[in-house]
Amino acid sequence: MANQPVPPRHPRPLIDPRLRERSIYLLPNLFTTGALFAGFYAVVQAMGGRYEHAAVAIFLAMVLDGLDGRVARLTHTQSAFGAEYDSLSDMVSFGVAPALVLYVWALKPMGKLGWIAAFIYCAGAALRLARFNTKLDESDKRYFQGLPSPSAAALLAGLVWVSYENGVSGSDIFFGWLHMKWVAWGFTVFAGLTMVSDLRYFSGKDFNLRKSVPFVVILLIVLAFVLVSYSPPEVLFMLFVVYGLSGYVGWVMRRVRKNAA
Repeated sequence: MANQPVPPRHPRPLIDPRLRERSIYLLPNLFTTGALFAGFYAVVQAMGGRYEHAAVAIFLAMVLDGLDGRVARLTHTQSAFGAEYDSLSDMVSFGVAPALVLYVWALKPMGKLGWIAAFIYCAGAALRLARFNTKLDESDKRYFQGLPSPSAAALLAGLVWVSYENGVSGSDIFFGWLHMKWVAWGFTVFAGLTMVSDLRYFSGKDFNLRKSVPFVVILLIVLAFVLVSYSPPEVLFMLFVVYGLSGYVGWVMRRVRKNAA
């Protein structure tokens, strides 16, 4: 009995990669559908004049969009369908929705200048997503090329949300000369052009959540939650303004170092 040969184990059958590419998984696509619904809901609320709801819906779409890819990787349910569906959802939630919200909120009275600014943003989002999809395997994972479309959408939604919280509408005038519609126009064009720029933005994809961290990191995370909960519109808006400018600051710093070398 002791010398009886052990029968060989049958290897676990591998899933054909082509079948995985054609698969449609429920869990990650639920998050993508939620992000798509939030973007569509933002458009509907803006058309009804409920701009605060529209801005919050765009931020909610950001959260859901950030979860779908991570859920797919954690559960090994990535698929070509999911990638395409996510890209189309992003175009609605972070391309069309912010452009329409800003147009209805402040840009419409500007006539051609208003809808041209909204179109610049919308086209910038489409081009940004197309470039991201075609260079997915070539790009440096540590950085995004151009401002990510969710961050650009957060700039516009944050502007609307902060203005609403402080009793400012898209037709108000500051200091007797600065019209809010021009502020909105500047933010819209800035976000649209920055999305298609070659500026580098930190992606955070090289963070290892399983790695041990010092105690101060946990303390900073707690403080960040406290700040956001204390005043969500102002804190979130300032965070994305800083992030939007970080690409330009990094570019200037690299130019200075290059000239000094």
